[in-house]
Amino acid sequence: MRRTPAIGRVPVRDVRPAVECGRRPAKAVVGETFEVTATVFREGHDAVGANVVLRDPKGRRGPWTPMRELSPGSDRWGAEITADSTGLWTFRVEAWSDPLATWRHIASVKVPAGIDTGLVLEEGAALYERAAAGVPKGPERGLVLAAAEALGDESRSVHHRLQAALSPEVEGLLARYPLRELVTASDAMPLLVERERALYGSWYEFFPRSEGTAERPHGTFRTAARRLEPIAEMGFDVVYLPPIHPIGTTFRKGRNNTLTAGPDDVGVPWAIGGPEGGHDAVHPALGTIEDFDFFVAEANRLGLEIALDFALQCSPDHPWVQKHPEWFHHRPDGTIAYAENPPKKYQDIYPIAFDADMDGLVTETVRVLRHWMGHGVRIFRVDNPHTKPVVFWERVIAEVNRRDPDVIFLAEAFTRPAMMHTLAQTGFQQSYTYFTWRNTKQELTEYLTELSGEAAAWMRPNFFANTPDILHAYLQNGGRPAFEVRAVLAATLSPSWGVYSGYELCENTPLRQGGEEYLDSEKYQLKPRDWAAAAREGRTIAPLLTRLNTIRREHPALQRLRNLRFHQTDNDAVLAYSKSTDTDTVIVVVNLDPHHTQEATVSLDMPQLGLDWHAALSLHDGLTGETYHWGRTNYVRLTPGRTPAHVLHTGRSTPQIGGPAAS
Repeated sequence: MRRTPAIGRVPVRDVRPAVECGRRPAKAVVGETFEVTATVFREGHDAVGANVVLRDPKGRRGPWTPMRELSPGSDRWGAEITADSTGLWTFRVEAWSDPLATWRHIASVKVPAGIDTGLVLEEGAALYERAAAGVPKGPERGLVLAAAEALGDESRSVHHRLQAALSPEVEGLLARYPLRELVTASDAMPLLVERERALYGSWYEFFPRSEGTAERPHGTFRTAARRLEPIAEMGFDVVYLPPIHPIGTTFRKGRNNTLTAGPDDVGVPWAIGGPEGGHDAVHPALGTIEDFDFFVAEANRLGLEIALDFALQCSPDHPWVQKHPEWFHHRPDGTIAYAENPPKKYQDIYPIAFDADMDGLVTETVRVLRHWMGHGVRIFRVDNPHTKPVVFWERVIAEVNRRDPDVIFLAEAFTRPAMMHTLAQTGFQQSYTYFTWRNTKQELTEYLTELSGEAAAWMRPNFFANTPDILHAYLQNGGRPAFEVRAVLAATLSPSWGVYSGYELCENTPLRQGGEEYLDSEKYQLKPRDWAAAAREGRTIAPLLTRLNTIRREHPALQRLRNLRFHQTDNDAVLAYSKSTDTDTVIVVVNLDPHHTQEATVSLDMPQLGLDWHAALSLHDGLTGETYHWGRTNYVRLTPGRTPAHVLHTGRSTPQIGGPAAS
């Protein structure tokens, strides 16, 4: 019969962050500070204490971090910890009976009342002598021993005996070296610490094939490399490429998803595979593998990383179809079923079936990924991972990260919450989200509270403002102001955000009203853009994107997720929030209405900013360069197309009492 483990004399319960009760690791990145919490208590009225102990990937125990009770009487304790290197760490919560804190409470009650004064001071002297043994030899131990001697010195007054023991110097010293009894430790909780790009980065998606020349409209890696410098100048960190492989001709789609392709139609990049090869080959029209290496090298020279789309599906012409028919689902008539996501149909794509040979698919997938890793790719955006078994991705990502922990996988899974969260828990470093469909103040507040709360222990969001598949009605109907608003929100709410090429030009014509597809979608055709003319004519919001990415780099607070806090406004069209670290605070106020000027009173939760309620703030607006003086309540007026938002950096002044301040 299996025995239940003993609970311990000082119970430690509900330790967080925890993923599946500690069966899977919580996540952090190097240098990211996060809170560990636990419920700690004991029988009776004796005081308890708690701390967190980190162990690095080599099992070495670090210095322990003291915890504090988060609110009096709650029994919920917390402490902030930070890991400084990548790898699989662990942390434990240790709880103990705190006899010194118990004695201090008893002394504060009995001594002033004259109850058992001599006994209380004698007990205190014995406790301080015991506590001194845990303090390093030298002046510090001498200070504690002097307090013990004073407590036991009956020749002194009661006041002086207590004064020596309860001095701030002695209390501070014993907080660092507490006298711990009945120590109880929680189970070791796993913590996977990854490189910073797993949490923070600015992404830009574009199709190299659209970056051609007048003489040769179909772009190559060599011609597309010219686009890298403007992307870097806008402050992006990651360039994401749709599939770059050969495209099938069987059932190739034409412009705007027509079923009949003409001789000049280039096909959908996600219909992967042809006579030239499959997932490990380069489309001949883009160039050679050497040209791809040149493209990657140019990106790296400019400080950009390349993210490559990994779509585990095939055109009917893919080599796997003949070589591995068991990897596909065959219908009763012997034909292979094409992909569907009703009402969408993908006649040019065969999905993979996993029941017959998952081991073989895992092996081949890892081989393909390692092929591209060998050519400088360390980030993969995975297409529709929710249509494949979770256990498949768990095995693939674990195998890749076992040898290459710096490789990052982004899950493009617009699906039900359970699947999205499970994919994140089982390996994906980042996840697409529902951000596209969260546009009101209530929707954004509720969803971001979820993402920045407990879910942040396993799911890191990447807020793409648009994608080749998704042109939301907000952008269709809101024009340029809507694009500005969504860029500000994505760039300041989430540590990772991205745009698909053409966003800076505010491209917003849908294929049909009520849908989210672009007219003349780049998925089906080349889409050359005259970037220079757009800049000359002022038809681009690239300067705003550049400014947002600059602000993100300048302010560490915007590079984190768990520090997001919302503040009250009296207008549902105005959203206010802040992000803070120990040294940096950013306050953002956004007009969510792309059509009308909105006014509001913003009421700041000053303690959330680490300030007194009556503190005064000198605020610099990173978007406009203007300076404002704010207090607890503040008037704002935001006009679409002129001042869609404030992105404010705090400079603290002398606290003073004041009324509302205008912006």
